[in-house]
Order: sequence, then structure tokens, then C-alpha cells
Amino acid sequence: MTTTSTDKATTTAPPAISALGLHKSYGDKVVLDGIDLNIPEGTVFALLGPNGAGKTTTVEILSTLIAPDAGQARVAGHDLADRPDGVRAAIGVTGQFAAVDHLLTAEENLLLMADLRHLPRRDGHRRAAELLERFELAEAARKPVSTLSGGMRRKLDLAMTLVGDPRIIFLDEPTTGLDPRSRRTMWEIIRGLVGDHGVTVFLTTQYLEEADQLADRIAVLDKGRLVAEGTADELKRLIPGGHIRLRFSGLAELDTAARHFGAAARDPEELTLRIPGDGGIPTLRAVLDILDGAALRAESLTVHTPDLDDVFLTLTGHSAPDTTPEMAR
Repeated sequence: MTTTSTDKATTTAPPAISALGLHKSYGDKVVLDGIDLNIPEGTVFALLGPNGAGKTTTVEILSTLIAPDAGQARVAGHDLADRPDGVRAAIGVTGQFAAVDHLLTAEENLLLMADLRHLPRRDGHRRAAELLERFELAEAARKPVSTLSGGMRRKLDLAMTLVGDPRIIFLDEPTTGLDPRSRRTMWEIIRGLVGDHGVTVFLTTQYLEEADQLADRIAVLDKGRLVAEGTADELKRLIPGGHIRLRFSGLAELDTAARHFGAAARDPEELTLRIPGDGGIPTLRAVLDILDGAALRAESLTVHTPDLDDVFLTLTGHSAPDTTPEMAR
């Protein structure tokens, strides 16, 4: 898994976002059924879930757009109920669709946001120029947004979120509809925000690879409840099917090894032995100790773990999320 900084998910970091027992219903439909969160500063937290699981509702509550029916939360040190203005001053929100004015130029959109943030005129122009440069939009600064590509519009949308220099950014499906190249460009931007600027990112996504690449911690939301939380590797180890694969140079070595690993699956054509295991250090050490004790040498050793698709299917009973925008909350 790719991380955005060193040792930033430590338990000593103060929480950027914390929540306890958040509930939300619409009529008789329970959307959030008591979720708890604790997200350290300077990390990327990804919330995964099938359509209708409650991801967008969680973002809307934490960004003060709607109120929970029950529960408590603090964002950037401010109580959600008592200090909503403090929360709003500390956060930025990018939704599923680029919230830009297509009739304005890229620069005009940024200057409009600077006005809404009550920045002095000179500061607003300086901030707009900085963001256009950072997001490689300087050449498009005076072009109408309607003429920009989808990837450029999404970059502009994120740049607008940063006009107020937020400490916490909520990204709700930030790469929906982007081609793979534009998506990876957005990933690099997000990594830079966290690694270079210490921003905390709360990410909801339909792309499991996105969570795997970006997130320090991932939570899986299903039917309004958090059903699992951990690093990508920790979540993968929850699911059966992990194994260690040893390849040998000949049948004699393979047969000898098979006698020492009772639960292993032997493949004489590939000259491989498949040993059930989670791929953790204790398991690997045990395998190497057995090989050493039997004076055996494997030509290769590879660790195979379930991917996030397997995790998602096992924990939610759904296949991996599709890439269409979330229609239900």
C-alpha cells in the first residue's frame, strides 16, 4: 500500500475527526445506525460501501450540511453542534460532481471562491495564482470552464476547495467519471496535500484501488454500520484465502517440502507448494524456519493475500462497487 507520509497514522496524533454514535434516518429508513470514528491529523481515511450505505450522509453530517438525529462529533477540535462555524472555517468539501461555474474562466472561479471566503482582493489574486500553478492549470486560467476536460474541471474543483487553506478536506467520490490517467493525477495531488501540507483527507470512493493506493486507514460501511476498519493489509488478512507460494527446482525438493508442510497444496507441474497463511511476519518466519530445518531451498517465495474486492464482497455481501455516481444516500 502506498502511504503519504512516514508514521503519520500513529495513535499519538490528535484526532482531526472524531464521532460517537452518529445516527441518521429519513422517515423509516435508517441511513446511519450509530457509527464511531477517530481519524488522526495528517492522514487519509477512506470510507467504502455499496450504494445507499450512508457514505454521502456521513460526509454531509461531518461537514455541517445536515444534522445527525443522535450522536456527537468533533471536527478540527470544534463540536459539530456547538461550533458549526468553526468546523466550516477549517474544512473544504469536494462533492461527486465538479461545483464550478462553466460560464466563468478557471481564474474567475477561484477569485469568486476567494470573495466568498472574504479574502482581501490582493490575497485572493495571489492565492488563485498559486493554486493555478500547483494544479497545472495556469495555461487554462483564462479559458471558460466549459472548454476544459473533465480531469481539468475536477482539478479546478479541488483547487477551489483549497482557496481557504483548509486543515481537513472531505472528498466525496473525487474521481468519479475520470479516465485512468486523470484519476492517477488526482491521486498524486491528494498525496501531496497530505505529505507536503499535513492536510487530513476524508475520502469516499467507489474505486477499491483508490482506497488501497491512498488511504492510511479504510472503513467499510454497510447498511449504515461500520463492519470493519483497519489498514488495507489488515482488512485483507481478515479474509480467508491468503497463502504463501513456494517454487522449487525439482520434484524431489517439492516432495520433501510437501512432507514438512502438512496442509500445503502441491502442484507438480508448476513445482510449487501453496501453504495457507496470512502472509504476516510470524507466518513467514515459521515457513523459513521449516525450510532451514529441512535443509531445503526454495527458488522463489511469494505471498498472496485477498484483495479489497474480496474484502468488500465478504464483509458486505455485495460485489465491488460500480463506478456510477451514488444515487441513493
